Amino acid sequence: MVSTDRLVAFAALSFLLIIVPGPSVLFVIGRALAHGRRAALTTVLGNTLGAYLLVVAVALGIGSLVERSVLVFTALKLAGAAYLVYLGVKAWRQRGSLRAAFAGEEVAPHSGLRTLWEGFAVGVANPKTIVFFAAVLPQFVDREQGHVTSQMLLLGLVFNLIAVVSDSVWGLIAATARDWFARSPRRLSAVGGIGGLTMIGLGVTVAATGRKD
Repeated sequence: MVSTDRLVAFAALSFLLIIVPGPSVLFVIGRALAHGRRAALTTVLGNTLGAYLLVVAVALGIGSLVERSVLVFTALKLAGAAYLVYLGVKAWRQRGSLRAAFAGEEVAPHSGLRTLWEGFAVGVANPKTIVFFAAVLPQFVDREQGHVTSQMLLLGLVFNLIAVVSDSVWGLIAATARDWFARSPRRLSAVGGIGGLTMIGLGVTVAATGRKD
């Protein structure tokens, strides 16, 4: 299995990558501002499941195709970017529902399953995570010890555990800011717009993310 030294080194590198806000963190913040703590934490869970699917793909050898093929990488990246923009536009158009919800009016519920799926979709299409897993994860595997697939799955689990904690903290902080917005009708009307614009900007950023090759 993975040696302690390799595991610690990988955890440290993962932490440095995770604490820098990327697509996943910004998406969680957008969900927290638009829908609150529960949606933020559900998004974190979905995002983590999506990211771990990438770990499984790399462990099974599929990740190398994404890492080596500009076409596959670009297609996946643009699909994720388009989905983020779609969610952002949707949040912007529905920003008035937040005020209605706090006023006790009937609004269409944002189901936990749909929130989970949205987080999953963003996690599995995150170019930052794709490149990290495909290019870095194999470097920490001790092939002399055997069980290469198991080692990659373990390393990926460590990454995702760190990500769950970090992303949850970001989400809870953003949800707390949402509560502050809710004390004023004017602030409240801006919450959905802020979350929507965040996701639209994130989608554009992801689309503009390039590769050296």
